[in-house]
Amino acid sequence: MVYLLFSGGKDSSLAAVILKKLGYDVKLITVNFGIIDSYKLAEETAKILKMEHKVEYLDKSILLEGVSLILKHGYPAEGINYIHKKVLETLADRYKVLADGIRRDDKVPRLSYSEIQSLEMRKNIQYISPLLGFGHKTIKDLINKYFIIEEIKSGTKITSDYEAEIRAYMKQIGEDPKKYFPEHKQSRVVGVRNWEA
Repeated sequence: MVYLLFSGGKDSSLAAVILKKLGYDVKLITVNFGIIDSYKLAEETAKILKMEHKVEYLDKSILLEGVSLILKHGYPAEGINYIHKKVLETLADRYKVLADGIRRDDKVPRLSYSEIQSLEMRKNIQYISPLLGFGHKTIKDLINKYFIIEEIKSGTKITSDYEAEIRAYMKQIGEDPKKYFPEHKQSRVVGVRNWEA
């Protein structure tokens, strides 16, 4: 059994499909820090994929420290990387096989090879990132083969990734997330094609 960090976006959905096709029993996990119910879209996508989904509620202090790093550096990379690493560290105490949808071309979140080795050795777990071997064009082809995608302009809809709760908390403390997050598009899977779970 593998527990996959799941946002309902195209990358984590593709990681779920690949792991399923490799024969794993895949359980989807969406992390929430109690700021807002950011897991709703992931729940919907999990139903579309016909995979079991659960929400893992983690300590809010992880998100607050991540936001602190974003405010300090003026850009989200350090904060999101911090959050992702802390999430993996925490979940590694609960699950022996963890996975995520990090791609080879991703800058955020990102783990170095030595960080992956350290996590696996210290926590005695397996960490799987099935998309690390694929480039952008291959990922795009696979996504188009398997999914129907909705693109969402960042900050306009509550998504199920770390960014949604980061933005919500920034607003709570009087910070404008637009100052820190460059405009970008996020995705979510709204349908499947050529594949049945």
